[in-house]
Amino acid sequence: MSVFEFYRDRNVLVTGHTGFKGSWMCRLLALAGAKVTGYALKGTAEPDFFEVCQAGEHVFSEIGDVRDLEHLKEVFDRGQPEIVIHMAAQPLVRESYRDPVHTYETNVMGTVNVMECVRLTPSVRSVVNVTTDKVYRNREWAWGYREDEELNGFDPYSNSKSCSELVTSSYVNSFFRDRQIAVSTCRAGNVIGGGDFAADRIIPDCVRAARAGKEIALRNPHSTRPYQHVLEPLRAYLSVAEAQYYDKALSGSYNVGPNEPDCRTTGELAGMFCTAWEKAAGNALQWVSRQEDGPHEANFLKLDCSKIKNIIGWRPVWDVETAVQKTVEWWITYLNGGDIARCMDNQMMEFFNRPMDSWV
Repeated sequence: MSVFEFYRDRNVLVTGHTGFKGSWMCRLLALAGAKVTGYALKGTAEPDFFEVCQAGEHVFSEIGDVRDLEHLKEVFDRGQPEIVIHMAAQPLVRESYRDPVHTYETNVMGTVNVMECVRLTPSVRSVVNVTTDKVYRNREWAWGYREDEELNGFDPYSNSKSCSELVTSSYVNSFFRDRQIAVSTCRAGNVIGGGDFAADRIIPDCVRAARAGKEIALRNPHSTRPYQHVLEPLRAYLSVAEAQYYDKALSGSYNVGPNEPDCRTTGELAGMFCTAWEKAAGNALQWVSRQEDGPHEANFLKLDCSKIKNIIGWRPVWDVETAVQKTVEWWITYLNGGDIARCMDNQMMEFFNRPMDSWV
């Protein structure tokens, strides 16, 4: 069953719906015909991607903090979701060094509150907690981490997500094992795509440099990351939620990342961006290494995604070069004052290989 058949008319609650991935998720679920309730703080990036892509026109959007259990429970009671996709988080490594308390409060206690609401809401059947590829204790080795590797993220962001995994596991063992509630965690690699306006991320930094006519300054050009287009993990989250809805035995933890040849260095990714940007906009770009004595970040990170491929049947659709091209396409559309919603819909139709008249 395709996600568009399964999610039609289903009640879905998405936390973090105003963020980068959340906004894409809202448009995707709305096009699939789902009844979406979103719960999140108002977007902090400028401009606000949630508003830019008009995602709020298609969902019931509740502005709230996942640290507020009472408010969150009211939204669960009102929405009566069958499916819960938990994406609300403080998602930035460098911000976690600046404000570790807020990071832990949001990423750990936020997960506790979501799981508590799930425990108290009889309508819920399937839950996906979105964490990160950085939950593992990084040993800087050349092969991909598997789901049974040690969880012990180094920095406050990564570690708080490791804790979120443990919170989820505890709730499963303590409260959900004998109930018809299937819960999985998905550990996604580095995500790129149109609409990411955040600071301290590679593609937004590239776009800002391009707009200013400056060189792209890279802090860690030799760091290897599992880069993938935002639609890849979104399809994985929805596929996992659907599969475990019908078979609880399929729930667990899943890595979500590109095929191994698409795990590239930041310098290689920036080079692809320069090539795609010059082709689309006609402006030549180049990147330079500006390494600095900043906080610790992992140098080498890969994921072994054989589990989700074998059990769920998920596979990446776009390689990393296509992901960069689609990202640049979005940005050129945005900077030229084009129709962002249509650009995103067209990319989703191409990604899912569906004709226009098949969309709700």
